[in-house]
Amino acid sequence: MFAVTFPGQGSQKQGMGRALCETFSEASSVFDRVSEGTGKDLREICFHLPEDELRQTQNAQLALFTTGVAAYECLKSGIAGMNPTCYAGHSVGEYAALVAAGYLTVESGAKLVQLRGDLMASSGGTRPGTMVAVLGMSADDLDQVCKDSSSEGDEVVIANDNCPGQLVISGDLNAVQRAAALASERGAKRTLPLSVSGAFHSPLMETSAIALREGLDAATFTRPHGGPVVANVDAASITDPASWPDALSRQLCGRVRWAESICAMRDQGVKLFVECGSGEVLTGLLKRIDRDLAGVPVVDPVSLSHACETISNHEVYA
Repeated sequence: MFAVTFPGQGSQKQGMGRALCETFSEASSVFDRVSEGTGKDLREICFHLPEDELRQTQNAQLALFTTGVAAYECLKSGIAGMNPTCYAGHSVGEYAALVAAGYLTVESGAKLVQLRGDLMASSGGTRPGTMVAVLGMSADDLDQVCKDSSSEGDEVVIANDNCPGQLVISGDLNAVQRAAALASERGAKRTLPLSVSGAFHSPLMETSAIALREGLDAATFTRPHGGPVVANVDAASITDPASWPDALSRQLCGRVRWAESICAMRDQGVKLFVECGSGEVLTGLLKRIDRDLAGVPVVDPVSLSHACETISNHEVYA
């Protein structure tokens, strides 16, 4: 049994997806469909944008979505009858997971990601906020730090629970700064400010979440042709298409419960995780969540070949 995962913002890099796009028609088709659906040249964005421009939220999210879906289509074409147990995506990666599982078309997923990226990129204009990574602290202890650092109208929360000892906090500028300092006082090994345009996955995203919900309600979510997608916000499988607009809008303001999501898939019997897209961030987190789990990335033709071989062997000997 294996799962397919898709990375989120931070995994983007110049040239992402280019080798797959230039080698496989399946990947090239995804780039064409996203470009046509959004009016953006995704080859230009993924292959040529300078790192500082690619890092911008509205560019990074579309690039990650496109590269993730393209890598998955290549993987699917390389394994006849491929049938993942489940899917999951980290933050914006959840949209690629929904396309892979069949809840959304490539075009509808791309338009939602474009809307989401634009809303998140502009979110700092209404209520400025920021995010800080906190290393070497438990989620329970950091939750208490956030509570002790928040006040009415000036709040901070845990935004990402990526793996034991790797958390991210998000919220109002002053509250995040207080929380980072207090976390260090209470034993955190390190705090790292993140270069973001807003306080993602926090209550500060409420206005953006309302606008996103309008787009989500207008989109068509269909019955999946693949396994279920494990939702970030609940760390549980959602099989009812009608439930996804609510889950995705809540995700914008809620915690990305990635470590719990991996454990939920593990508890379904998944031992192998295939990361489709750019980089190997999610693959790197696995051993810190459960050392018995294995992961392989799909980022180029060489890693694609290795992933196909690994999946085939895993399914035979599982």
